Amino acid sequence: MDQRPRPTRGRPVATTHEEIEEAAFRLFDERGFAETTVEAIAESVGIGRRTLFRYFDSKNDIPWGRFADSLDHFREILADSPPGLPLHESVHQAMLRFNDFGPHAAPQHRRRMGLILSTPALQAHSVLRYAQWRGVIADHVADRTGLAPGDLLPVTVGHVSLALALSAYEFWLAHEESDLLDLLDSAMAGLRDHLA
Repeated sequence: MDQRPRPTRGRPVATTHEEIEEAAFRLFDERGFAETTVEAIAESVGIGRRTLFRYFDSKNDIPWGRFADSLDHFREILADSPPGLPLHESVHQAMLRFNDFGPHAAPQHRRRMGLILSTPALQAHSVLRYAQWRGVIADHVADRTGLAPGDLLPVTVGHVSLALALSAYEFWLAHEESDLLDLLDSAMAGLRDHLA
């Protein structure tokens, strides 16, 4: 029997999302976000501009990483909430699990969020990402309450949760000695007031 590997069809993998992100962040650190071109990022990983766009839709999407995968993971965490857990507590606990990156990933996550929250072009782009993120929470609230995701309560919980999370993130970025999960835990405790 022939044990040689068979050739695969299609183009060979040119790079990975992670390699592109790493190169992009290195260039953002050196040149600044606005001054870094897509061409420079592509060149630094040895690919063409068109290939880069197979991985990310735009330069603004690179700092967000694999955001769609993150949202899928968030949905799974929310879906795993015990049915008897109060709604505010299910969102609160899911938020903590979703943002638990471990100490090894904290420096890169701080770098990512610092760039996103301090760069005007990325703040504008964030509106799209935040709407998707809030939608995940609204879907969860709708599932738990029997409401539609577009009803007032699910939409409100999505907005309030985002505001609480961003408050924690902004404090975390401004105070390097702080712990993100502790800040999120404190901030998300306020959700009870909106759902009690």
